[in-house]
Amino acid sequence: MLEVNNIDVFYGNVQALWDVSFKVAQGEVVTIIGANGAGKTTTLKTISGLLQPRKGQVVFEGVDITRLAPNERVGRGIVLVPEARQLWPAMSVMENLDMGAYKSAARRVRTATLETVFTMFPVLKQRSRQKAGTLSGGEQQMCAIGRGLMARPRILLLDEPALGLAPLLVREVFASLKTIAAQGTTIVLVEQNVPHALALADRAFVLETGRVTQSGPARDLANDTRVRDGYLGIAAV
Repeated sequence: MLEVNNIDVFYGNVQALWDVSFKVAQGEVVTIIGANGAGKTTTLKTISGLLQPRKGQVVFEGVDITRLAPNERVGRGIVLVPEARQLWPAMSVMENLDMGAYKSAARRVRTATLETVFTMFPVLKQRSRQKAGTLSGGEQQMCAIGRGLMARPRILLLDEPALGLAPLLVREVFASLKTIAAQGTTIVLVEQNVPHALALADRAFVLETGRVTQSGPARDLANDTRVRDGYLGIAAV
C-alpha cells in the first residue's frame, strides 16, 4: 500500500534522514521505534507531504506521490494525527471534528463517520459543544484521533498519541487504535511507549540518527536484546 524508497530528508542544510526505506501492506499496523531526534516525526511528515525528500520517493497504492501537496494526499486517504494534538483550542469539539471532514468525499459521509467517532469516544459526544482547549490531555488526544478519522483515512499516521498521558488513558488510546485497525484502517505509528506500540503492531523498524538499523515482525523485535536494552528497559517488566 505504501512504499518509502531510499529517501533523504533535510531541514535546510541539516540532513535528518539517510536512505530510509520501508513498506506497509494494506491493513497492517507498523510502528517506528527510535530515540528522540532519530527522525521518526520527519518520516511521518514526509509521508504526509509536509516535507519533501531531496532524494528518493514515496509511493502510495502504486502511484508516485513524492511531489503531491499535503491536501491532495489527504484526498487520497493519507491522514496525519500530529504530535501534541494541535487542535484549535478556541473552537468546539464538534468544530474540530468537522475540520477533519473538509474534503468533499469525507463530507458526504460525515454523519455516519461522526457516529462511529462518538461510539469509539463517547466523551466527545458529551463535550461536543465544549472548547477543545478546555479538555483534559486524554480527551484532547481522543479529539485529535477523531478529527483524523473524520477524514476517512485509508492509512492513518499517528505521531506520539500517548505522549503525556496517564497509564490508564494510554491503555484507552491504544484500545481505540486496536479497534481502528480491526476496522481495516492501515496504521503507521510513532510512539515512545515501545511496549504498547510493539504489542499493537504487526511489524516494526528502528530508526537511529536518521537511518533504519533494524526491522521485522513486532514480536521478534520485542524479544530482541538490542531493542529491549535500548528502548524497553524496566517498562518491559
